[in-house]
Amino acid sequence: MTSRRTLETKYRISETAMALFLKEGYANVTVEAVAEASSLSRRSVFRHFESKDELVFPDHTERIGLVERCLLEAAPGTDPVDAVIAATEAALRDFLSRPELVLRRYKLTRVVPELRKREVIEHERYVALTRSYLRDHLPPDTPPFQPMALAAIIDAIHRSALGNWVRGGGTTDALAELAAGMDWIRRLMVHQSTFSAAPLLLALLPDTPQTRRVLTSLKDAAQELP
Repeated sequence: MTSRRTLETKYRISETAMALFLKEGYANVTVEAVAEASSLSRRSVFRHFESKDELVFPDHTERIGLVERCLLEAAPGTDPVDAVIAATEAALRDFLSRPELVLRRYKLTRVVPELRKREVIEHERYVALTRSYLRDHLPPDTPPFQPMALAAIIDAIHRSALGNWVRGGGTTDALAELAAGMDWIRRLMVHQSTFSAAPLLLALLPDTPQTRRVLTSLKDAAQELP
């Protein structure tokens, strides 16, 4: 894991670079200019970042490591979906710990297509990680589509919470929004378990007004299951 001092240096360089990019335009700012504004040599900047576009993403590798650690350190017997939810919550808290960096990056990725493409690539690393974890830890009889579907929907809720936060200038409660979404997923899983475990009853009934009323009542009762 990268030392705190090294991370702080990376964040300082990145924040300086993004301020320059927003002020002068991404294409007009060189790595040399970033180094000079950061009071560092060009070599020192490249020691922390392999390319110019990487200057905008100083935190992704560390955050991937955070998610990996959360999943690896999940207590024995932890439901795999709960483990992924906990790791996702930890990732969002980490995002929000650097609000200025996230807000600046959002502005940049909206106007610089190559940075937006890089953001998509970085983002896919998270989804691939959680999808792989679910594939390896869900019960053997889990439908093959489910790890991909769950990873995607958990990620979509995470991106929605973070996206609303950045679009609102950091004024929304992203953690509360994420928690509400994760509770919805847990309820979804409970309903799935309830219906998959229940025996099915098939019947042929006459199509009469009374039959329709009874079926409507049964449908309403099913929707009220906890």
